[in-house]
Amino acid sequence: MKIYEELQARGLIAQVTDEPQIRELINNGGAKFYIGFDPTADSLHVGHFMALCLMKRLQVAGNKPVVLLGGGTGMIGDPSGRSDMRAMLAEDTINYNCECFRRQMSRFIKFGDDDAIIVNNADWLMELKYIELLRDVGACFSVNNMLRAECYKQRLEKGLSFLEFNYMIMQSYDFLYLHNNYGCNMQFGGDDQWSNMLAGTELIRRKTGDDAYAMTITLLLNSEGKKMGKTAKGAVWLDPNKTSPFEFYQYWRNVDDADVMKCIRMLTFIPIEEIEAIDKWDDSRINEKKTLLAYELTKLVHGEEEADKAQKTTAALFSGGDDDSNMPTTELDAASVPAEGMNIVELMIACKLAPSKGEARRLIQQGGITVDGEQITAIDAVISAEDLKAGVKIRKGKKVYHRAIIK
Repeated sequence: MKIYEELQARGLIAQVTDEPQIRELINNGGAKFYIGFDPTADSLHVGHFMALCLMKRLQVAGNKPVVLLGGGTGMIGDPSGRSDMRAMLAEDTINYNCECFRRQMSRFIKFGDDDAIIVNNADWLMELKYIELLRDVGACFSVNNMLRAECYKQRLEKGLSFLEFNYMIMQSYDFLYLHNNYGCNMQFGGDDQWSNMLAGTELIRRKTGDDAYAMTITLLLNSEGKKMGKTAKGAVWLDPNKTSPFEFYQYWRNVDDADVMKCIRMLTFIPIEEIEAIDKWDDSRINEKKTLLAYELTKLVHGEEEADKAQKTTAALFSGGDDDSNMPTTELDAASVPAEGMNIVELMIACKLAPSKGEARRLIQQGGITVDGEQITAIDAVISAEDLKAGVKIRKGKKVYHRAIIK
């Protein structure tokens, strides 16, 4: 099976501008494509994960990825999928985030002169002169067409700033610049980027007369890409210091039953033939599918050793074992723990198992918290200092485990 057909079989392709040309380029290793990443945090998260896997698949098939870091567009903020304006980041923060992205991406993509390259659109966007840009590029855009784009329509009722209105023009200019200076002939992005991608493709055709193509990838978990990777505690990060390998494993181990095969197809590198066989497993084997998914993705992001540890710890916990050596742990300062012990609500806040005292109380009152196997039902319960010195195992609900110990 050729790579384009494999992408189709995995359910990754949503829309394309010129399918025959795109199919030929990709299957013959002739695509030099870019995907953009705006550095809105100091770590990539699982919402970026599919794009990284896509680049890896296409690179292995002989195509050339161009990773575009949005050091410039990050100064504006993409309105796509947003109900309000993004928080504006300082330039130093954006630059730091870009460097964090560079380091993480090298785990997935092979960079080098003859391989993938990584560029930052701050290098050209920050040098643009406003009047020249308006005359040279702005004249190619119809405001009427822009306002029909989904990325703007959904914001008009609540308010769309002129700053954000420029995002489509900046993204389109990126494609033009990459086409003219790096030979990019294709851009990839998620469903929510389609309007911006079409604008960039059309800009190249108007300004150069060359052919350029756009292809969107479907988004995971029922196409809710902006929600992907979100939990009650926040985003699921690829940085192990922000989301431990155990927590990462648990995230994938606990995806909805309906999404397991979709995730296996889109994100793992298991051959299609094997995936089709797995899809035929009896429904009683759903946990085997989830374990396979969690292990494969943890291995891909954090390495085989960490995947083995996460799988071993999970197996022990869910079979009633006591191996908590790789469990997420909060080390408490002895000076912060009263002599009689620590109130369960305060302990949950310290372990970040609840965003507020009110939420912690609700979880306790609903019977959702156990400590060392004993259900806690009183919000004034105290965990003794002696127990905390030995280390206690807290379970929230059925699937979230955490260890607390006085260091």
